[in-house]
Amino acid sequence: MLSPCQHSANLTVRSLFLKSLSRLHVLNIAWPIILSNISTPLLGLVDTAVIGNLGSASLLGGIALGGVIFSFLFWGFGFLRMGTTALTAQAVGADDYREAFSGFIRAASIGVSIGLIFILFSGWLGNLSLAILGGSEPVETAAKQYFDIRILGAPFSLTMLAVMGYLLGLQETRSVLMLNLLLNGLNIALDLIFVLGFDWGVEGVALATVCAEFTALVAGLYLIYKMTPKTARTTRREVFDLDKMTRMFKVNRDIMTRTLCLIFAFAWFTDQGAGQGDITLAANAILMQFVTFAAFFLDGFALASETLIGAATGAGIQTEINLAIRYVFELGSLTALLTSTSFWLLGPSVVDFLTNVPEVRLEAREYLIWAISAPIVSVWCYLLDGIFIGATRTVEMRNAMIASLLFYLGVWYLAVPEFGNHGLWLALHSYFVARAISLLYYLPSVQRNVD
Repeated sequence: MLSPCQHSANLTVRSLFLKSLSRLHVLNIAWPIILSNISTPLLGLVDTAVIGNLGSASLLGGIALGGVIFSFLFWGFGFLRMGTTALTAQAVGADDYREAFSGFIRAASIGVSIGLIFILFSGWLGNLSLAILGGSEPVETAAKQYFDIRILGAPFSLTMLAVMGYLLGLQETRSVLMLNLLLNGLNIALDLIFVLGFDWGVEGVALATVCAEFTALVAGLYLIYKMTPKTARTTRREVFDLDKMTRMFKVNRDIMTRTLCLIFAFAWFTDQGAGQGDITLAANAILMQFVTFAAFFLDGFALASETLIGAATGAGIQTEINLAIRYVFELGSLTALLTSTSFWLLGPSVVDFLTNVPEVRLEAREYLIWAISAPIVSVWCYLLDGIFIGATRTVEMRNAMIASLLFYLGVWYLAVPEFGNHGLWLALHSYFVARAISLLYYLPSVQRNVD
């Protein structure tokens, strides 16, 4: 039974939900995330352009290889963002802002610690990464130069995940947008200064990223300091409370397992496409740009579901959990339909824009239907991921992801020998569907019960 104070707090949160929870409120949370996501590829284009105009293919290859290393390295620790969002939203829903801030300090401490460990073992980590990925000697030399500088920003990058997670948990998505614009905008400006102005090559690109990450982190920490009331400031004992630390590690462990399965699935897709020849590999790479672009839009609603479901779960308001699920499903599925329609209308022209190689154009057009259908097929697993993260039902999400990965590999094993690259795309789509179905199996427990 709730105490009078808990009951009063829940009534306060309930009134806020009843006033604000609407489709418009979901859109207000989602659109800054969508714009923030769209700003990110622009940085990759500038990195490619400034290095690509130095007249050395090996430098361009080194940047690409280094980018892959850090994408996988930092993506694997995405739990620092997702877990922090969920636990912050739940603490806010329970009207416990001290716990919300304590959770942020815990996550930030982990981010700093992991980043320092990366720096400490950077020599071994860099050599291992390059040995796994491979490349010509000039490309590996450039990639090592990039890696040795970029790794110095690991504590900044990983701590920034906790900052973003905390702000998302507070539904401060416009602040997240501003920080991402600062991060990417400053990175682009420093790219131009360091590479074109100072002629520092790949080292300049890496240094630009480190400087931008540090600046954005300082801005994010200052923003959090200014928006956190003194009553929410916490103590060391509260931050390192054993029960709270244990819960955080369990949630993050499950999210990390889920993320590693996801990384493996997409890496497997790329590897198997490479085995079918350079033309197929290039065509798949182009079509995956469609899938990634769609994810930018759909991710906004997935993140909205994380913070809304988290707050409603923390407040113990079951009706608002169901209402939030309904709204994100409606808006997410509509966005997926519009995205697929735009791919159908503009897809051939986009393919022609992305490559001028006739064979690759023909190959990409043959498999374009898979990219067109991807938003409609994948939207459900994205949204359900957000719901389960917000509700911290991470054990169910982890189990669903493992089962879906096994199903994906089974479809690949049966379909690729018979249908080639069509079979590979079928396997990927089956992976999206399996993730959605397995999470839907567990969804009634989220709708019926509040932890």
